[in-house]
Amino acid sequence: MSQTSTTIIETLQFGIRTLSDSGSPRLDSEILLLKVLNDGSDYKSDKLYTKTWLLTWPESELTLEQINQFQHYLDLRSQGMPIAYITGTKDFWSFTLDVTPETLIPRPETELLVECALEKIPTDDMQSILDLGTGSGAIALAIAAEREKSKLLATDISTQALHTAKENASKFKLGNVSFCQSHWFKGIPEQLFDIIVSNPPYIAENDPHLETNVRRYEPLTALISNDNGLADIKEIIVQSHHFLKQGGWLLFEHGYNQAEAVQTLFQTQNFYKIKTLKDLSGLPRVTIAQRAFNLE
Repeated sequence: MSQTSTTIIETLQFGIRTLSDSGSPRLDSEILLLKVLNDGSDYKSDKLYTKTWLLTWPESELTLEQINQFQHYLDLRSQGMPIAYITGTKDFWSFTLDVTPETLIPRPETELLVECALEKIPTDDMQSILDLGTGSGAIALAIAAEREKSKLLATDISTQALHTAKENASKFKLGNVSFCQSHWFKGIPEQLFDIIVSNPPYIAENDPHLETNVRRYEPLTALISNDNGLADIKEIIVQSHHFLKQGGWLLFEHGYNQAEAVQTLFQTQNFYKIKTLKDLSGLPRVTIAQRAFNLE
């Protein structure tokens, strides 16, 4: 890229050529250039630069500092670093969440887990909800925003992830979420919840479908589980009886090929009304079940 005057359109064209193997070179280039423009810019308006601005002012020139920063971001992206870790943000539900390399990048398919939970939570009733392995806080914060009367406890084993989740909760002024450092149920004060949700690690160690860049950049402790990816799901189901009310619901996101195994685990632990739902790609993605009532 020219180190003298370079326009918006020239810079984007260069970025598209550089990221031709990324799968979404134009979108990636636009996102990275907007980050350059919005970070420490001298833009006089109180509004941020947008894609519309890029299209409206294609002949605007960048400074040498901006050109160098854009080149740096292109280098990171060319090496396979996810866009979310370069920008430090990821859109999920109605939020733009802060994310770090210590948190799993929220995926669109995880919104199905939020939708399933919301169907089980009355809008006019206070429910107690537990989010196990919250990461950036995506699931807990989405539920908290939609069910303001409910109280949520979000947990994670990672102190760094909990810090990010707390920052996100503060940014969106969600006061009905509290946080606790815990490996699944081990650090949670004794109490019973109406709903437990979790997007736990569910990928097998040698799963050939795990992309190289995901393995390279995202926290493996949030991705990989023993026993063909089922060890953490099994542990949560078994231990949930001590924390889930009778008639309460336990909901998991899991791998596309794990629905039958997860249903079997639920059945062996006295759950019923077991149901698996498909994501927007038509893949089995979320399984829910209700803890049986003790009729004795």
